[in-house]
Amino acid sequence: MTPIDDHPLRYALANELHARPFPVAKAPCTVVFLAVKKPVQAVARDRNEDMAHLIDLLDRHGAQHPQPGATHYAGQIGRHWLKWEQHTEFVTYTAITQNVSDRPFNPADFEVFPQDWLMSSPGQRITSAMLRVVKRRDDEEVVAALSEWFEPESLAVANVLDNSAVCASDFRIDPAGHMRFALFVSDGTGRRRTGRIIQRLCEIETYKAMSMLGFARVKSLMGRIGELDKRLTDLMVEMTDDATQPDELLPQLLSTSTELETLSARCSFRFGATGAYEAIVNQRIEVLREQRFYGRQTFADFMMRRYDPAIRTVKSTERRLQALSDRAIRAGELLRTRVDVQRSAQNQALLESMDRRADLALRLQHTVEGLSVVAISYYAVSLASYLLYPITKTGISKGMLTAVVTVPVVLAVWFAIRRIRRRLE
Repeated sequence: MTPIDDHPLRYALANELHARPFPVAKAPCTVVFLAVKKPVQAVARDRNEDMAHLIDLLDRHGAQHPQPGATHYAGQIGRHWLKWEQHTEFVTYTAITQNVSDRPFNPADFEVFPQDWLMSSPGQRITSAMLRVVKRRDDEEVVAALSEWFEPESLAVANVLDNSAVCASDFRIDPAGHMRFALFVSDGTGRRRTGRIIQRLCEIETYKAMSMLGFARVKSLMGRIGELDKRLTDLMVEMTDDATQPDELLPQLLSTSTELETLSARCSFRFGATGAYEAIVNQRIEVLREQRFYGRQTFADFMMRRYDPAIRTVKSTERRLQALSDRAIRAGELLRTRVDVQRSAQNQALLESMDRRADLALRLQHTVEGLSVVAISYYAVSLASYLLYPITKTGISKGMLTAVVTVPVVLAVWFAIRRIRRRLE
């Protein structure tokens, strides 16, 4: 039996679902996380630079290289397990080391990424974090550790995944420049579940930081958007004043509309990315299945109070910018309508002027026709007189002959001209 042909992308698409497995970790361990992004044109960056930077780190430990064109890598580098992922705008590094330092969140743990290697990075740090993963003994020990490690005012802590662990963070950058996360793993929690929790915490921090780029963009645009709003309102007011001519308003309206469209085009990707990243943050928190720990605020509570207002600002600014663009379009349509009305009035006046001129031309034509009857009759009488001069030998004078001929000739000429004019009409 001849097998059915497979689609050329069948295996590639199926394997993509398994391309980025969760890390496997066992408490106690230390996790250091780094996300790198180019400051500009991150989407269109040269991704070979990302790969070259990873290979440089692997060569320092004699580790195996990833496949050409790979977008993810996982392997052992010395005593650390490394996971590398290449995303649309950024690259992430996650290093897991068994055991923990005596000093909680020791900056020396981040030395898995050498200083000179960090300085040669093709991008800039968008976020970095240190996760201290320890065994969960009793709740009093957890509470004491939280009070020592984090700022109480912004601390978020929760039981996650059906009491599999307690995770906590204050989402503040410590003196070493890193975010701090603590994970207290309950007895019986498997290595894979622990790895999934670590992955979720890293993703929450990464996508939170990436989505806040939209808020930073909005803050830089607030003043300019306000100026464009006022300018557009002033133009609308001037459009209601008949004293202002459309040709004076059109250049200003075109300039405002162009700037609004330019802002929309430049911000559309960032606004869209912010919405996508926000959805990922909320989804990652939801799948943790948080339960409140001793009445403390959960991650969802923290995001609702601190994070959601910033995202709502981004969304409201996006809607405002779209509304301004729509207003500019409507203003252009109104201005075009005003121009059309004025043009119609001008055309009407022109047609009336042409009617008057046509009437004058018709009258002049009738006058000329009357004069032409006299002129033609004059020559016709002369010709008729010359034709009838031989009759004067019978005793009729030339003057009497001319007088007799004049009336019939004039009537004949008038009748002929009138008949010709009727045929033409």
